[in-house]
Amino acid sequence: MDLVALDAREHAHLRVRAVPAETPHFVEIMASEFPAVAAVCPIFLTKNANTGAFYAGALFGFKPEENLVALPGSRTPPYVPLDRQRAGFFVSGDAIAIDLDDPRFTSSNLEGEPLFEESGEPGPALRRIQRQLGQLVDGKRETESFIATLLELKLVEPIDISLQFDDGEKLVLQGLYTISHDALQDLGDADVLSLFRRGYLQSIYAVTGSLKQVAILAERRNRRIAESL
Repeated sequence: MDLVALDAREHAHLRVRAVPAETPHFVEIMASEFPAVAAVCPIFLTKNANTGAFYAGALFGFKPEENLVALPGSRTPPYVPLDRQRAGFFVSGDAIAIDLDDPRFTSSNLEGEPLFEESGEPGPALRRIQRQLGQLVDGKRETESFIATLLELKLVEPIDISLQFDDGEKLVLQGLYTISHDALQDLGDADVLSLFRRGYLQSIYAVTGSLKQVAILAERRNRRIAESL
């Protein structure tokens, strides 16, 4: 990764391609994205390998590089998380940094959209990225507060998912966490009211409701196995 501060003069001719169709099988998401994500794939909490802090993610497949959410004939999922939409762009203090090694960037006039207008002002593509980065910064803060509340109320529990597919392959997904229905039902009225007023109940139900997508993705994987035989 080669991060540099985005500069209108230095990067005047830089252009940005569309987000690559390939989506990692597990992508970090913000709480504001939960309802849209829950409609297409399961949501889990997991721990950052470096810091041990919890974060929320969307599961697009059961193995690395596997995308079970994309529609037939397309590798692009029906929902693209903000973290993928901003691919190649990062927040650095009050500025935007870019990864010049990211294949999204090109100097060819035949590809992508220009980042800057001739006047040096941000072009439509960069303004779109600016909005996405702003949503990520705000969303990160909101999501961390949401997860901290879940942990404080002891609502987070580990979940191991074991799957066996029609070709005989067995997969066990470990290191994932969800929200405990039992612990939620045991909460006092004051805590439940606080969750409701902060908008957290909707996020909780999105997470727990999304678990039904595990069986849907497993069935879709079996169908693809059968089609490949």
